[in-house]
Amino acid sequence: MARYASGKYAYGISDRSGFRYRLSEMITEWNGLKVGPDEYEAKHPQLEPISPGSDPQALFEPRPDTSTEVAGQRLAIKNLFQSGSPGSAVITVYEPSHGRSTSDVVIFRKVEAFDGFTEAALEQATGYSITVVDANTYTFTISSGTATVGNTRGGGDNATIGPGTAATSTASTFDATNVTLDSATKTFDEG
Repeated sequence: MARYASGKYAYGISDRSGFRYRLSEMITEWNGLKVGPDEYEAKHPQLEPISPGSDPQALFEPRPDTSTEVAGQRLAIKNLFQSGSPGSAVITVYEPSHGRSTSDVVIFRKVEAFDGFTEAALEQATGYSITVVDANTYTFTISSGTATVGNTRGGGDNATIGPGTAATSTASTFDATNVTLDSATKTFDEG
């Protein structure tokens, strides 16, 4: 193995300026030039960019804000509906531990058509009044359509169930057989 002299009294010439420096004090730059300590220039950071790596795809153990969900709506089980016998308009709903009462109104959303019932009919805007069968099931009578095959499960994978409001109908109590116009107050009076 070759040995080099210590060079404690040796001088070197700078590759950049041509000035003389002690060889032991000279520094080799990133580009291979041997220069004096006052001439040394570090490599510019833009010549060594840092690789950003790949983009993250998902959060680890996320905790989503549940307050953004629609109040009262629940994601139902797959194919929550079962049609009655052929020609029947009664549909049974499987909603485990629903906690609902007879005459409650429910609204279905994101359902798929099945056994002759259309999405529009199942997703009626006013909802449906239900009759509770047990803690996990209830029935309702659909407003349009009847079962074609009967005893068929359906409704899709992403259906939601939410509370509805009872549709109120206001019946007119106006009796038009005995009406007079009061010209002073410009109103109609039943007589």
